[in-house]
Amino acid sequence: MEPRKLGHPACLGSRFQSPGEATKEATMHRSRLARSCSLPFALLASLSLSLSACGYSQEEWDQKLRENEKLAAELKAQREAQKKAQADNAEAVKEIEDLKKQLTERGINLDTANASIAEQRKALEEYARRTEQLDAIRKRFELLQSKLQKLTQLGLKVEVRNNRMLIQLPGDVLFDSGKESLKDEGKKILLQIADIVRGDADLSKRQFQVAGYTDSKPLAGGPFKDNWGLSAMRARSVLVLLTTPQDKGGGGLPTSNWSAAGFGDTGPVATNDTEEGRNKNRRVELVVQPDVEEMLNLKSLAK
Repeated sequence: MEPRKLGHPACLGSRFQSPGEATKEATMHRSRLARSCSLPFALLASLSLSLSACGYSQEEWDQKLRENEKLAAELKAQREAQKKAQADNAEAVKEIEDLKKQLTERGINLDTANASIAEQRKALEEYARRTEQLDAIRKRFELLQSKLQKLTQLGLKVEVRNNRMLIQLPGDVLFDSGKESLKDEGKKILLQIADIVRGDADLSKRQFQVAGYTDSKPLAGGPFKDNWGLSAMRARSVLVLLTTPQDKGGGGLPTSNWSAAGFGDTGPVATNDTEEGRNKNRRVELVVQPDVEEMLNLKSLAK
């Protein structure tokens, strides 16, 4: 059964009793309690009566007390956790300061070290980027090399020299001694080269130079005057055949991608002291001109 609730003047004002009447009744009630009970019990009874007079039952009051106690315990736990966190943070700050002091004593400046680490990281990123670029160039070089290897089936030599990839054609196959006119056998080989270059989308877009070379024996007169003139005219003869339209008996290669140069005896590949060496030096080379981004050591890539 729910406890009886009284209308106490402190809570309800004068809706039921006047202040004087309420005071008189409370005094009489406390007197009766004091006579029938011990003092502590009388105090508790008076408190219970006052609570009931304010409109709260004993059960409701106890519930409020329990809630307050729970909140107080939670607040205490939070304060203890905050105190511990502050202590841990202070300890960590102290350890950092001690470490900085030790590093400084050893001559290590953290600001300089951090800058150095950033520079090293930037250098590593740049190195990775350059490595990717070089790997892409290597792959293009290997692809170009594999395409030109088809020419070895014609008995030609494909190699890298002076950081340039080239196709070497023996001079005695292309020309008679001291002449600049192509032999029939030489024309046949050059037209086969033109077919391979023209039939490959990548090769047909590349820049080529026809380079003529001679041995070191001086010319004995003639229209070319010297080895420079002979080598240049031989290079021109090869160039003209390769770039002449196919319907006119030529290789049909684009003239904008080809050029010619004579080097005389300045680029020997063998000794000029023997006939065998001089035969190797009398030659024409088709040089694949590298792109700007390919200006690196192709010889190292070939290895």
